[in-house]
Amino acid sequence: MRKFSHRSWDDDGVPLEDLEASEDEDNADLWFLPGALEDEPVYLPPGPAPEARESEIVDAWRAAEAGQAAQLARVAARLGILDERLRRGPAGWRQRLALIEAADLSWLTQDRIGLDRLSLYMALRVSTATDDAQAMYRIGWAVRRLSGGPALLTLRSGTDDLEAFLDRRDRPGQGERFERAKASSRVVEMAEREAFDDRAAGWLAMMDQAEDLHPVTRACVGFHLWHIAELSPIDDPLEAAVTAVRVAIGDLAPSGSTPGAFFAPIAMGGGGGFRATGDPPARLARWLNAMESATFAALRRLEEIEDWSAAAERTMAPLSGKTPPMLRGLFTSWPLVSVQMAQKLTGTHRATVQRNIDWMVERGLIREVTGQGRYRMWRAAA
Repeated sequence: MRKFSHRSWDDDGVPLEDLEASEDEDNADLWFLPGALEDEPVYLPPGPAPEARESEIVDAWRAAEAGQAAQLARVAARLGILDERLRRGPAGWRQRLALIEAADLSWLTQDRIGLDRLSLYMALRVSTATDDAQAMYRIGWAVRRLSGGPALLTLRSGTDDLEAFLDRRDRPGQGERFERAKASSRVVEMAEREAFDDRAAGWLAMMDQAEDLHPVTRACVGFHLWHIAELSPIDDPLEAAVTAVRVAIGDLAPSGSTPGAFFAPIAMGGGGGFRATGDPPARLARWLNAMESATFAALRRLEEIEDWSAAAERTMAPLSGKTPPMLRGLFTSWPLVSVQMAQKLTGTHRATVQRNIDWMVERGLIREVTGQGRYRMWRAAA
């Protein structure tokens, strides 16, 4: 039987395979022709990178949390200790820590408000000629939110809750009144933009997707997503920081219990935790390091003031009247105290306050830290 070949032939009897090979050799000599399209370099600028999906963003933070579970456990344990100490201590401890944290946050925002100026402003609404009214108002808002204010931001919070927390309402009976005269023009602009509800809803939706993360991790996620959502001006991290430290203690405040920690300190540990560079593992590592250091510093401050309060009570036992114990409580609640502050907060005559402060200075219980002629201030002696 005759076998047929599968090769194709042209009209002249030349195999097509050999003909194509010959044409390829001839084309190789045509050096002046452009090369194949796929071999030419691409001179077009690169297009925008595709945005990561929301699920991918949260997954990246989940992986970061899993890789730093040991340090996260240490931070959570210290926060639990701080919360328990504040539950057993006087209410003034929470205010004291809030003032210190807010003053440290003011350096992050370049406002640089010291504890002396902040204490005078919060107690007497007194500011010096060099004080920036807008800066004092903003840091005063931070103190109010760190020491109490609206309910803690929890899962499933709505945009109205966030708006009230940020003090951006200007409607009677809804949250604190937004004072345009005191707020910066950029904050007013952000508050008046009609898309605020949409931006807030987007941020809250991302936080809800991260509900399986530890509150400390969720706080870090919320801080770094805050400016992506355009909830505050890019150069103003105060609102993002205050909101985040309130979110971080979401599991520490069961309803109906004695108040404990209102926030997780982080600015006391330096500004490194707020750096917005690197991938999620690097950001979370800085966040945990700063919060661990800040919580340790807060616990140390509470130990010092507790020891001072016990020593002051023993030293002041011979004194009679209501002014000595009120002054002792005042120095427990406020890092710095002036005569004017003590007069207003205790309702005592100025001469009586000054006489008791002089007595405490002589006994080494307090010491002056300002050396000014007006608004002299004292602090508890370590």
